[in-house]
Amino acid sequence: MLDKLEEIYNRYCSLEEQLSDPEIISDQKRMRKVSKEYKDLKEIVSVYHEYKEVLGNMDTAKEMLKDEDEDMREMAKEEITAAEAQVTELEEKIKVLLIPKDPEDERDVIFEIRSGTGGDEASIFAGDLYRMYSRFFDGQKWKTEIVSLTEGTSGGYSKIVIEVNGTDVYGKLKFESGAHRVQRVPRTESQGRVHTSAATVVVMPKLEMEDIDINKADLKIDTFRASGAGGQHVNKTESAIRITHLPTGVVSESQDGRSQHKNKDIAMQRLYQKIQEQQQSAHANTVASARRSLVGSGDRSDKIRTYNYPQNRVTDHRIGLTLYSLDKIVEGDIGGIVEALQVAETAEKMKAGNE
Repeated sequence: MLDKLEEIYNRYCSLEEQLSDPEIISDQKRMRKVSKEYKDLKEIVSVYHEYKEVLGNMDTAKEMLKDEDEDMREMAKEEITAAEAQVTELEEKIKVLLIPKDPEDERDVIFEIRSGTGGDEASIFAGDLYRMYSRFFDGQKWKTEIVSLTEGTSGGYSKIVIEVNGTDVYGKLKFESGAHRVQRVPRTESQGRVHTSAATVVVMPKLEMEDIDINKADLKIDTFRASGAGGQHVNKTESAIRITHLPTGVVSESQDGRSQHKNKDIAMQRLYQKIQEQQQSAHANTVASARRSLVGSGDRSDKIRTYNYPQNRVTDHRIGLTLYSLDKIVEGDIGGIVEALQVAETAEKMKAGNE
């Protein structure tokens, strides 16, 4: 492990030198890449220095065991015991830091909430989820933009699409994809019976053309009139976009946004994702096997979480986490759930690495 850490430290020093290289400073794209890698390595280098210092202290204490003074030997034993505990703790921390990060974790996302089974109550619940997530986004200091929304007939939303931009957005939100189930007495229910309704969440990382092997000349872009809810604007203008990737035949479209420009962006993101899945399927199946065992496939049929109002309970079924603080969670306090899912993913990766 020390050899691996020394290699990382040498790379860190090399990057530090590059940050003051005029040639790199003048190239913004290259500068961003170097700065990002340097920042990513900073924490593990810091822990490595601490680890080396503790090992050095332990070696010094072991030398003190040879001292003729009994008090010095007792002091050395105490220092060795303390140092051994520190070494164990630091080694566990280093193991976690050495786990390769998912490069997509840092991406911004397209975040979609749709009402599912349950009629009007499902739309109201979708609205509650939107409020919950919005408060969480605000707490993270992320920027959001509503791309499109369709209101429910009795409140809430039948569908809402949001762009979320910030730091490590996908890394914190990727486990939210799936079906969220609510158990409560609906506002529309006069008999006071508990009903079960659902809403689905889809979290899609925002990709760029340079991330995927796509030639712009291979894209066929068509416009058409949007259908469904949206009023006169959508029905009278060709704002909807359909994009076809000619070499693969992959097609994506969007009529979610009110403008042609926004629909093109969304359709392109969906196309990127489809082609990326196609291009990297074999690799993705291997890398994501541990994550799938934790979070399921992410299909909308997967019931990932239940919000039970009578018991003030939230249960995440993938990791068996149950919290009796629904009142706080629906106000945006979902950090504990997000962190628990990230810890579970890390544990799965460490387990896979040891097999």
